[in-house]
Amino acid sequence: DTEERDEERRVNAVAINYARVRRRAQELLAGQRRPPVDLLSITAALGAEIRHFSLEEDVSGILYRQDDRKIIVVNDKQLATRQRFTIAHEIGHLALHRGTPVHVDHNFRVNLRDPDSARGTDVEEIEANAFAANLLMPATWLRTELRSGLVDFDDSEEIAALAARYEVSQQAMLFRLTSIFARPTEGPGPER
Repeated sequence: DTEERDEERRVNAVAINYARVRRRAQELLAGQRRPPVDLLSITAALGAEIRHFSLEEDVSGILYRQDDRKIIVVNDKQLATRQRFTIAHEIGHLALHRGTPVHVDHNFRVNLRDPDSARGTDVEEIEANAFAANLLMPATWLRTELRSGLVDFDDSEEIAALAARYEVSQQAMLFRLTSIFARPTEGPGPER
């Protein structure tokens, strides 16, 4: 029991370096100035290729890396917006983590604070999700588009239009806008 609590404390003590995640996403966006983000050019710059296959329903994507070979496999049964998030998520693993030769991502939540991430149990998955959000929906681009800083989170048409322009799901856009523009009642929190 004591060992389990100690292990949980060690896992929860690991902090996500969101600044590093944002910085790496910005580096890979070099040369891109407006949505939607060109994921093919980014994967090519990383020496990776994308392949689409029919995978099990609970598998979103697979990252395979062996020596100089890097392949991102995405489940072609999922919606195009989900496939883009999966590709960006796997690019995050490539850009941020040494990893293992084969990394399988079962369905992951688009939001950055799901029950598992709140417990801090899988740092690499939390970072890859944050990276995908930063890559597909850069805060600087969204701030430029929404100069007033005011977002009507209940205006589904506004959210849908932004999501379509960035080629992400409405859910992903809403979570991203919330992480950038929402002000918590207890003071400003870190942008994720």
